Amino acid sequence: MHEQNSELYTYLTQILSNSIDKCIISHPKSKSEPYKKIAIHKKNTYFQFEKYTDKQVFHENINESDLLQKCMELIDGHYLQVNAWTADTEFALLISKKGKCALRKIQQKTQQSNDTACTTGACNVNTHNRKKNYILEEGTIIPPLVDMGIFTQEGKVVRSMYDKYRQINRFIELIDDAVRDTNATHLNIIDFGCGKSYLTFILYYYLTEIRKINAQIIGLDLKEDVIKNCNIAAQKYGYSGLKFELGDINGYKAPFDVDMVITLHACDTATDYALYNAIQWNAKMIFSVPCCQHELNHQMKPETLSILSNYGIIQERFAALATDAIRGNLLEYCGYKTQLLEFIDFAHTPKNILIRATLRTNTPKQLKQKKLQEIHNLMDEFHFAPTLYQLIQPKRIFSPDSIVCNCSGSYFR
Repeated sequence: MHEQNSELYTYLTQILSNSIDKCIISHPKSKSEPYKKIAIHKKNTYFQFEKYTDKQVFHENINESDLLQKCMELIDGHYLQVNAWTADTEFALLISKKGKCALRKIQQKTQQSNDTACTTGACNVNTHNRKKNYILEEGTIIPPLVDMGIFTQEGKVVRSMYDKYRQINRFIELIDDAVRDTNATHLNIIDFGCGKSYLTFILYYYLTEIRKINAQIIGLDLKEDVIKNCNIAAQKYGYSGLKFELGDINGYKAPFDVDMVITLHACDTATDYALYNAIQWNAKMIFSVPCCQHELNHQMKPETLSILSNYGIIQERFAALATDAIRGNLLEYCGYKTQLLEFIDFAHTPKNILIRATLRTNTPKQLKQKKLQEIHNLMDEFHFAPTLYQLIQPKRIFSPDSIVCNCSGSYFR
């Protein structure tokens, strides 16, 4: 039987005696561990554990009285790093493979450091940055934000949730930039892999309450319990145009003409199937935050640039960037103005790339040819065979007068 690490127990007791808002357990000791990382979030009366595999997230709710013992069971002998945050302090606990522990405390620079300090549990955003006007304004009662613990019942931002509040606004701002250009009064939207739909609820609120757009949104996910809970929440908020369905990204048949497709953190090639569906539907707007880009990393065999495959971490990062670069060019080839933007997601993961694509009325043939040639150059150098390219099946040899994109069976002229 494994003997409990008393030093780890002492340090965890010290950490958890503080008012912890969030905790991340990472760096598995062995590749055989089922979870890549475990995130712990403080809710009103309990802590929620989010356990991440390569392609799924599993949730478990734990009472505060059981938190220490649960953390010991998960960490001891299994993980080598623990990070935990209060409103003003980060705890960083490093564990060697032999079980030796080292704890650091880091004072956080708070948002109000350059302005008036917040002294209560809820702080006024205007004291943080007087020049910043957020789309989701503080002081407005937004039910999903209240239930998520980001707003108080009075519509004030909870101090420890300010970063999440700022990140959600960033997401809405990226969508707002595209929506404003359409002058739309009605939008049909598909959200692939919606999960617990935090941002889907906020998006619906933004479109219907702020932009006064008649929005119909369908959230799609593979987890039956998640879909059930999301539909209950939509009814609770009175969001009649927001529905959730059980279904797969691949081969999904939309019940309406799709104006916008959203896919946040669809793992690996699931993003490609979501983008392919969006292109087939001729969606006017696409917003995608890919993750877990493993496909090209496994295929990568460079001809002349072998330096990029000499080191595992360099190859992995390059392959992920190459994946999104190819996706961006393929969207351009299929008639979309495409941007790859830095985006910090809601779950406090490291910085991600958001692909934002809007359908052009006309794309020059020379631009299509250039984008496709760039893809072929990259594929030839590294022997890549990306899923989205295989789905679209653009022709390698084409005349200047006709560039074919088989994704929608049409010619772009």
